[in-house]
Amino acid sequence: MKGHPTTRVHLEPAEKTELEHLARQKRRTRHVAFRAQIILQCDQGLSDRRVGALLRTSNGTVGLWRRRFLARGLDGLFDEPRVGAPRQIDDQRIEKVVTQTLESSPEGATHWSTRLLAKKLDLSQSSISRIWRAFGLKPHRQESFVLSKDPQLVQKVRDIVGLYLSPPVNALVLCVDEKSQIQALSRSQPILPLRPGQLERRTPDYFRHGTTTLFAALDIATGKVIGQCFPKHRSQEFRKFLDLLDHSIPADLQVHLVLDNYATHKTALIHRWLLKRPRYHLHFTPTHASWLNQVERWFALLTQRQIKRGSHASVGALLHAIEDFIHTHNQGPKPFHWQKTSAEILAAITRFASRTLQAHDSNV
Repeated sequence: MKGHPTTRVHLEPAEKTELEHLARQKRRTRHVAFRAQIILQCDQGLSDRRVGALLRTSNGTVGLWRRRFLARGLDGLFDEPRVGAPRQIDDQRIEKVVTQTLESSPEGATHWSTRLLAKKLDLSQSSISRIWRAFGLKPHRQESFVLSKDPQLVQKVRDIVGLYLSPPVNALVLCVDEKSQIQALSRSQPILPLRPGQLERRTPDYFRHGTTTLFAALDIATGKVIGQCFPKHRSQEFRKFLDLLDHSIPADLQVHLVLDNYATHKTALIHRWLLKRPRYHLHFTPTHASWLNQVERWFALLTQRQIKRGSHASVGALLHAIEDFIHTHNQGPKPFHWQKTSAEILAAITRFASRTLQAHDSNV
């Protein structure tokens, strides 16, 4: 029993562009973004079972949205209007809610809350909440961003992403950075452990017992990490860490180091060390672009799983916890899977920079 044959999906350029745009909108309409990913995979000639395996869903789900798209195009990826009571708030009032949220602020505050806006427009707080959810508005939340002004941004992005997607043969690519000022903190009272029906609890105040700096190098091919802690964060400590790397790496391998632009990495001491070892090749990330360095993601895991909720009564206890985390990680390492090409990254930066400039011009 082979079942029904799979109907091939052929996307027009305009349809593919729109689907790629929808697939990136995961925060606003996650279910539509997932359906767009399904159709993009189907366009490559893959079977329902293969697409389901790639996207971790059932082949029945893939087949459903394949048929919906073939029958109705892009409109088939959106949910049908649900049957319910007739709407009591007309389009004009909804537009007023959205306009008021985006283009004004309440007296004595920086942003609207549902209750403040409901009082202003004579609506219920739940109605404001529903309208905000429908339009993806979250005035209470804020995100930070920094656009890189590095004049060599394009060249550096292409250089580093090229290393990730196509590593050189007979060479080792290491992402190197330091996590400075890691504090050894202990709570002023004992931590109450997790129990059924009760979260782990701890006091908000703590005692400081000192700091340490972790230098780490992540092998992008295997996911293994070489790390060493030092009490200070200077070029002398960085040179000692480079000595550790040099003794840990086979002498016949070329070594490519991905680094940021911190002054510690560019002193005369480090320059002399590198001149004596020509097998080392440095690749600097653009300024304000630490997200290009994969070891930063590993630092986030270290913070989340070991440091943030830990209680360390001394720097020695903190060092032991960090060493234990590195040892455990290296028992079953998994490399991070880099997916974005340099062209996709630069295109995303261009779109964001354009929107930022338009927002700035409109506010001037």
